[in-house]
Amino acid sequence: MNSENSCQKSRACPYIVAIVGTFLLVGGLTWLLRYYTRTPSPFAARSAERMQILQEFKTANAPLLDKYDWQDQPKGFIRIPIERAKDIILDEWRDPAAGRSNLMARAAKEFAPPPKVPEKKNEYE
Repeated sequence: MNSENSCQKSRACPYIVAIVGTFLLVGGLTWLLRYYTRTPSPFAARSAERMQILQEFKTANAPLLDKYDWQDQPKGFIRIPIERAKDIILDEWRDPAAGRSNLMARAAKEFAPPPKVPEKKNEYE
């Protein structure tokens, strides 16, 4: 009996190995080319800049969220801490009708048009 395997008998086996090896070599070279010529994302720098601006904004405005201060002194609006504002809103809206009427009154007061500028007197009168 002949104990030679089919790969040794066939003449196609070296061609198959050569073709598969060629594909692997080209694939490896393509991967290396992409790895060494990779450019940074055009959005990476802008994203980092935006994150820095957001951090600076949060740092600058954090004290405004946690203390009492005047929002609009002539109109009598005071800035209050967020947690206190949440408590006030929850208490106020236990009765939805009263909460809505209070909200509408505050909005009307906040967005009221400024008083008219007095007219200039005519110098010939």
